[in-house]
Amino acid sequence: MRLGFLIAILSLISCKKKDDVAAQLSVSPTTISFPAQGGTSDITLTCNAGWSISNPASSWLQISQATGNSGSATIHLTTVGQNGTGATRSGILDIHSSNGQAKRVTVSQQSTIYPDYNTTPKAPDATGMGSNAVQLAAKFKLGWNIGNTFEAPGGETGWGSPVITEDYIKFVKQQGFNAIRLPCAWNWHHLTNEATAQIDPNWLNRVKEVVGYCVKNDVYVLLNIHWDGGWLDQNCTLLKKDSVSAKVNAFWEQIGTTMRDFDEHLMLASCNEPTTNNAEEMNVLLSYHQTFINAVRSTGGKNSYRCLVLQGSSELINVNAFPTDPTPNKLMFEEHNYTPFQFTLMDGDANWGKMFYYWGAGHHSTIEPDRNPSWGEESELTKWFDRMKSMFIDKNIPVLMGEYGAYRRGGSGNVPKDLATHNDAIDYWITYVTKQALAHGIKPFWWDTGGLFDRRNNTVIDQRSLDALIAGTK
Repeated sequence: MRLGFLIAILSLISCKKKDDVAAQLSVSPTTISFPAQGGTSDITLTCNAGWSISNPASSWLQISQATGNSGSATIHLTTVGQNGTGATRSGILDIHSSNGQAKRVTVSQQSTIYPDYNTTPKAPDATGMGSNAVQLAAKFKLGWNIGNTFEAPGGETGWGSPVITEDYIKFVKQQGFNAIRLPCAWNWHHLTNEATAQIDPNWLNRVKEVVGYCVKNDVYVLLNIHWDGGWLDQNCTLLKKDSVSAKVNAFWEQIGTTMRDFDEHLMLASCNEPTTNNAEEMNVLLSYHQTFINAVRSTGGKNSYRCLVLQGSSELINVNAFPTDPTPNKLMFEEHNYTPFQFTLMDGDANWGKMFYYWGAGHHSTIEPDRNPSWGEESELTKWFDRMKSMFIDKNIPVLMGEYGAYRRGGSGNVPKDLATHNDAIDYWITYVTKQALAHGIKPFWWDTGGLFDRRNNTVIDQRSLDALIAGTK
């Protein structure tokens, strides 16, 4: 019995030693921290069995090898780029061997931290800032967009438009427009340092120069962040919330500081046509608006009292959840109107629908009935105007129809067979929409990229459209 017991004990010890030999897994290092700009690093893995790595941080961390066999391996870790989330991000690599052992490697990446650009805040200055939002909007007769210019890649001539001159501003005003919307890019080709979100001072000063042309000539001007590669408008998500908010703050501290000495002729707008598909995304957008308001107000001077403009889907936005503004009664709302798109902007038939060449009561074609509208006529537009009035105007929040327009067909392959009726329909839409907007207290800003005015010679190209616009103001 004693001999059997001894044999059993020796057998257990032998098995334990054998299992220990079969269960070898080591990893070094077990903690890796990347800088905000990202980079590469290695881990050394040794195992005498098959192994695998689970990488839950694959959205920002790549590993050179996820599985292997017995022996030693060097695993290369690479970040996909800088961390612009506004917070340190981290992940745990879980390493398992086929013999049952497990190890963990904790990987983190610091966040890009933008500098404080509000280094010289001014004391609040109410000089020339006496109008509240309702009073200021009442001064706009008709608005004009200088499109495809300051929002173009590489500078104001990037999409073929000439540089903006003071004479052009004067010409636009002479035609009946006393307010100008200045769509502007800042991130797109205008950063001197992408890691710090520093805007090129030369670009800031050029934009300031054109704003000055407007203010000098008693023209109200709306300056925004417009498309700009989509970093803001296309990222109203919880995933991007921290990084976008950080850049919104950095940009508006710089823009606000540069523009804060202009009087109330200048308004600032936080974005352009942001995409929000649900309440959660709308709430993220509202947080961007809050960051925008805080940043502009913090620069002081006349910015402490400046009218600020917010965008968003009127079907999703909750006016009661509007951002908090320390300066009361200085917010406006902006939405665009190209209804129906198939008539106003569509430049080719699609599988979901065809272009409309005709629109409105008395302006349907009997020659080409398949190009008459199937939706989006007067009653549809009236619903929109009524909603804007009840949601905002009646609550003392002015509404800017920051873009609108309908444009004549005539290009290759898009020539209406009933051209006279088409041109009459364009005139009718322009006058109708302009008149209805103003009747509802909404201030219209026509979208133009050079089709109505020749910007090089300061002459009228499309007199019919201009006449229809002016008729809408009567």
